[in-house]
This record gives sequence, C-alpha cells and structure tokens, in this order.
Amino acid sequence: MRALALVLAVALGGLLTWQFMPRFQAQAPVVTAEPRMVAPRGDLAADEKSTIELFERAKGSVVFITTTQLVRDFWSRNMFSIPRGAGSGFVWDADGHVITNNHVVQGAAEAKVRLNDGRDYSARLVGASPAHDIAVLRIRVPERQPAALPIGTSSDLKVGQKVFAIGNPFGLDWSLTTGVVSALDRSLPAENGVIEHLIQTDAAINPGNSGGPLLDSSGRLIGINTAIFSPSGAYAGVGFAVPVDTVNRVVPQLIAKGKYTRPVLGISTDEQLNQLIAKQLGVKGVAVLKVEPGSPAEAAGLRPARPGADGSIAPGDIIVAVDGKPVDSVARLLNRLDEHKVGDTIKLTVQREGRSAELSATLKAGS
Repeated sequence: MRALALVLAVALGGLLTWQFMPRFQAQAPVVTAEPRMVAPRGDLAADEKSTIELFERAKGSVVFITTTQLVRDFWSRNMFSIPRGAGSGFVWDADGHVITNNHVVQGAAEAKVRLNDGRDYSARLVGASPAHDIAVLRIRVPERQPAALPIGTSSDLKVGQKVFAIGNPFGLDWSLTTGVVSALDRSLPAENGVIEHLIQTDAAINPGNSGGPLLDSSGRLIGINTAIFSPSGAYAGVGFAVPVDTVNRVVPQLIAKGKYTRPVLGISTDEQLNQLIAKQLGVKGVAVLKVEPGSPAEAAGLRPARPGADGSIAPGDIIVAVDGKPVDSVARLLNRLDEHKVGDTIKLTVQREGRSAELSATLKAGS
C-alpha cells in the first residue's frame, strides 16, 4: 500500500507540474542583452610604447632552435632521428651565425633554426665552449637575412636597471618577459668548472628560453639567458644570463677557430692537494705544484712545490690574487685568467715562505 501511494504521489506531482508549466513560463520576463559600450583608453604610457617598440625591433633577430638525436632500434639495428629538445638563439652577424647555449645543442645530431617569419633552415655547428655554455651555429639564408642584434656592454650594468628577455619558453615562440637586474657577478657550476660573472635577473626565464637574448632598455644585447634556479624546474623568480662581455670575447674565437683558447700561465695544480696545503698554511689560494719550462709562469719567476728530504711536500708559491682580485680555488684562478686575452700582462699576488710578493706574467695561448 505504501509503495502504491508513493507512485500515485509522484504521478500527481508530475501532472501538476506539466499543467502549470506554461503559466510559469509565460510569467517570466523577457530579457534582452546588448554589448557594453567600450570606454576610450587614451594613449599608451611612454614605457609601454618603448617596450612595444623594443620587441618589434628585436624579435626578427631571435630564432627558435629544435634539435634531434640519433637512436638505434634494438631489434632492427636501424638508426633514426627523434626530437631531442628546443631552445632559443639570436642572429650574430650578416654571415648567418646564430648564438645559443651549448647545452641547447650539445649531443644533438641535427639542429634546425626557425626565423621569426616562419622560414626553417638546417644549421651547422661552428664551434662551442662548454666552459662558457656558448655555441655558434650557422645557417644559409639566401634572401631577407635577419638583422643582427646591436651589442651592448655588461661591465657597467647596475642592479635595478630594466631588462627584457625574448625567447621560446615551452615552445611558445617569441615571448617577451621583463624585469630588472637582480644581482651581478653570480657563479654557477658548469661542465668544466664554474661559469663566473653571471647576470641575475627576475625576468621570467623558463625551459626553452635558454640561448635567447637578454636586452637592456635600448634593445642592446647584454647577455644570453642560460639557466634558472628553481626546485620545480619552472620559473621561480631567479634566472641567470652569460654577460655579453664574455660572449663578445668568446664568440669571435669560436667563429674563427671552432674552439675557445684560454690564456694560460703554464702551471700544474690539484684542487685536493691545493686545499690541503692551503689549510696547512692557513692561506686561501692556489698552490703552484709544477711550473712548465718556457711558460709565462717560469718567466715570471713562480716557484713550484718541491719534495722534502723526509718525503713530505714543501710548498712553493701560493697564488692568492690576480690583478688584485682574490683567488681561492683552481676554478676561480682559471676564470680570473679567462678575463684576459692571450698576450695580456697580469699581476700575480703570491704567498712565498710566509711573505707576500707580486709578480708579472704575460699570458700565452693554451694548447
């Protein structure tokens, strides 16, 4: 009986709803909607106009780089190409040289460069310097060669000045982000030591931005966006760029010789032994273990460590500064030397038998 009563109640409710529905609908008001009137905005602000102009001038010099790598099929043993990664770059000169990060193209079998107008070209690797995370590619553009970016300087950068990054984050091509110089002279580990003098910026840099240009407010190149600091792998407010002064020193050698030749002193060192000697003597510096014959170090009069009568090692000179700039590790010494070019004369401050001494050395090309 209860079930029958429930069924009758539901049926009655449906019947009443159906009977009165037209009345409810007829009583609903008629609503019309029109697009809202657009409010006039006036002129763009001066800084907006300058940012737009900067992007329009520079975007044609920025490129999108994709790479592939060769893999071998386990069963057929055939070789085939698969996508490897992507990054950014920029046109360096009228000869078709394109600059990017070494880690963008390292290990790739092939690289393709897409220009801002959509044209694609196969690229040839001209040279690379892993120590600076810089690589040079070359493309052949038969007509409408994109313009090179104007070159600025990085030695006179100030914390707080505006910067602009253009690149292809996550494959979202030709994106612009803005920020400021957050800090200067940062260091990051690299394949062959440490990359020094990096520019730190809060302009958003994400995967795919690597190799793209960092510009000042005049649209001049001041760095190559190279890395981010992020626990998640995405933008976290801290990015780094290789300064243009380094780029302008390294790239011409890569184009001319395919590699970068570092200026050298001609000494042998060992980081572990160096730390032991420095700790023993209470001096932060680089212990000279060996001086190569005919080297700048020999000409300067640097004294190497020597074995003692009891089998111990008697320390020789310990380099504590180059041109007045402190040296506390082998990597730091290499970077101090790398601030110079072959033929430059530098001033070495050394600790010798408990006393400070200054020597002059003229750098030669490394092998």
